[in-house]
Amino acid sequence: MSGLVRLIKAGILIGTLAIVALAGWLVYFAVTPVTVAEGGREILIQKGRSLNWISGELVRTGVLQEPWSFRVMGRLLGRAEGIQAGVYRLPERITPYRLLEMLANGEVIEAQITFIEGWTFSQMRLALAQHPLVTHEAVNLDDAEVLRRLGAKAPSPEGLFFPDTYFFSPGSSDWRILERAYSTMQSKLNALWSTRRPDLPYTSAYQALIMASIVEKETGLESERAMVAAVFVNRLKRGMRLQTDPTVIYGLGSGFDGNLRKRDLETDTPYNTYTRAGLPPTPISMPGQAALEAAMQPAASNALYFVARGDGSSHFSTSLQEHNAAVRRYQLGGR
Repeated sequence: MSGLVRLIKAGILIGTLAIVALAGWLVYFAVTPVTVAEGGREILIQKGRSLNWISGELVRTGVLQEPWSFRVMGRLLGRAEGIQAGVYRLPERITPYRLLEMLANGEVIEAQITFIEGWTFSQMRLALAQHPLVTHEAVNLDDAEVLRRLGAKAPSPEGLFFPDTYFFSPGSSDWRILERAYSTMQSKLNALWSTRRPDLPYTSAYQALIMASIVEKETGLESERAMVAAVFVNRLKRGMRLQTDPTVIYGLGSGFDGNLRKRDLETDTPYNTYTRAGLPPTPISMPGQAALEAAMQPAASNALYFVARGDGSSHFSTSLQEHNAAVRRYQLGGR
């Protein structure tokens, strides 16, 4: 019996020593700074990630040497289930304990999403749906419901949102971001409408938005937007058709394969400005600030045509004869 007692005592002693050793190691691990990277580093913790995954990610990114100490520390301190999603900015040096506190307290930097000038509403929604830090509340709403919730009277959500970079707290809803982009566009559109050139052939700010969306898609050069707008404004005033390819492409929808053909220009849709006079029924993209300004304040020009020079710029013409000569020069190689 005495041998069994000694064995039990020895086991207890060994267990105690192991616990003390483990505790000592964890204390040492917790308070010993690790070098993250020169200048620090940002890490993304997606919603629903476990402590095991996070520990492994910290090893993969070179922040920690091994994952188990961080896992054990997190569980012993009751922090394993409380880590919050977001983007975290780690300094050059940080203790594992401080790192765990950052993650558990949700000390995130702001998240952001960027909507690009010229994007369609579908592209905007896709960016929201794919963002890892956005809560998806609007992903299944159809266009009619989006318009109803916004209180918008437009026939389509297309073009109603301002392209920009929007900052938000991780976990914010996609609907709140949509509301902000819509409110921003309405504010900018109304401000510019109040200072528009008085002789424009638009009957509403919405028509100016349609024009701005066309200008946005017709040129990538900010310096030419006012001239492009002048061409289309002059055409509207004369009752000429706009004959702009981007509207035709938009009307083709998913049927467009990247190659605009003659038959496409002859196929009538509400957006085919070769077959129909006036503006299309809705915007075709999200116009940026420069395109909005160009639509409201087009250049003082009599130009009615323009053709791409091949270097990103355009040649503007006041007559069909001049335009045809420019087409021969820049697109047909002088033929």
